[in-house]
Amino acid sequence: MPLRISDLLARPDLRLSVTYDVPPELLARTIEAATVSDLPTPGKWLQGGELLMTIGLLLPMEPAACRAYVRDAAEGGAACLALGLGQGLPYQEAPEALVAAAEEAGLPLLTVPDEVPFIAVTKAVFDARADEQRALLHRAFATQRRLTAAAAGDGLRPMLTEWTAATGVGATVLDPLGRLLATSEHEQRALPAQAHDLLERVAARGLRGSAASTAAGQQLEVQPLGARRLRGLLLLTGRPDDAARSVVPGLVSLLSLELERRHLRDEPERRRRSALLSELLADEDPTADRARDMLRSAGLTAERVRGVVVEAGGTPAPGRTATGPAASGSADGAVDGSADAAVDGAAQEMAADLALAVPGGLVRVVGGAPGAVIEAVVGEELDIREVLARFAPHCPAGIGPATAPEAVRVSLRQAAGLLAVSRSGGAPAEARQSQASRLLLDLGDRRTLHGYADSVLGPLDLADHGEELIATLAAWLETGGAWDATSRRLGVHRHTVRNRLDKAMDLTGRRLDDPDDRFDLWLATRIRRGGAPGTGPGDRPAPPPPGR
Repeated sequence: MPLRISDLLARPDLRLSVTYDVPPELLARTIEAATVSDLPTPGKWLQGGELLMTIGLLLPMEPAACRAYVRDAAEGGAACLALGLGQGLPYQEAPEALVAAAEEAGLPLLTVPDEVPFIAVTKAVFDARADEQRALLHRAFATQRRLTAAAAGDGLRPMLTEWTAATGVGATVLDPLGRLLATSEHEQRALPAQAHDLLERVAARGLRGSAASTAAGQQLEVQPLGARRLRGLLLLTGRPDDAARSVVPGLVSLLSLELERRHLRDEPERRRRSALLSELLADEDPTADRARDMLRSAGLTAERVRGVVVEAGGTPAPGRTATGPAASGSADGAVDGSADAAVDGAAQEMAADLALAVPGGLVRVVGGAPGAVIEAVVGEELDIREVLARFAPHCPAGIGPATAPEAVRVSLRQAAGLLAVSRSGGAPAEARQSQASRLLLDLGDRRTLHGYADSVLGPLDLADHGEELIATLAAWLETGGAWDATSRRLGVHRHTVRNRLDKAMDLTGRRLDDPDDRFDLWLATRIRRGGAPGTGPGDRPAPPPPGR
């Protein structure tokens, strides 16, 4: 327990006394240290929480000067004043001016009798602080032992339960996409909105950092989990004390070890699903029933699926850095072999991450270094761009069109054909089955098209934060009206997306649930994204600045 002023007053050997009727909440102040100073302005030498002792050698007698002295000590962070009394000292009792100033400032004023030296008070304070540190260390060791014993059990839940029982701080483990894996809570609760922002921020950085914030008076903290690659996220809800804070690194290590163990344990199942995908693709003309049955046996029940092809290329995922010979690019033959092995390893690791992220986990690695690619079959509704951004950043990727399960080979072939486009464009390239809108945009007169876009989006150009409203509208339309996907793409909460779109609809007089309005808005944002007309400067006036 921390040392409080009331604890010092309760010690009979110190014989400390209060000089006025000090409120209990002031006597509950924590004492961090004890110091002696007879300076007339000691505040700047304090760090906060001190018991400031003085014999009053230079203490002023005037009430105004006493108030200035007490105010300086309080502003410096002193928790309490103590005046030494006795024969041969300036004071045999506390002067009324000092007592009044202390009571007015709300700073407890104690007296130290002649027979008690200041060093005795100082030793008492630091002995109590040492006892507090020993108790904190013992609690930390005890908590660590409980966590280690729980780690020998099965799964994440026992460790999280022990942690919360020992510290009172809630704990939840999620996968890199924010999906729940385990929690210490008896009942699963919805995560605070601010927790989603923290999870997104830490997941985007991989193993390179944590984040913390306070939401509705509750502290939130997110720590990355994993050894060489991001395997999960730890969300702590509550404010750990010093003992619990010292155990957080141990909790992170034990949870990371469990996730790595789980990753290795799932390897046979990943191989089975990879073989299942190979079997499906080996059949050049599978029946619809057989293709659906094969996908459902892996847990992929979507009516329409799409093929995805990723060029591994050995790019490290967030939290992992290429090191050693594989990263050096030496021409030595043995080093080249190490580099190829590193590329193969990176492809396998990336494939394992994708298998975890996509429902059904139908993922396989095709070919070897340096031309290894990863093929996957995913449901149409999955936001595959978010998955690729998280687990295959900066890697060329092609996304095939949505097809019936029996035609997934065609979707994969189209996805593979888009790798060159993705490589040059620096972003995943997606096949589109309908090219009618592209034809309209290509054949239309640029002045006419931009005039049409201005007529639709003009009210947003004039509004405050108009560019932000247009960007949100475009993202929402491109994701097919998916609120969660839009919020993830923009890095904001879904409520922010909804508020922006409500404001955009009020300004434009359009309705998102009206098919004609929705098409007009989509076409206008697509025209804007295509750039300005190429007929030269001055052909299209710039929109007025916001607020005009």
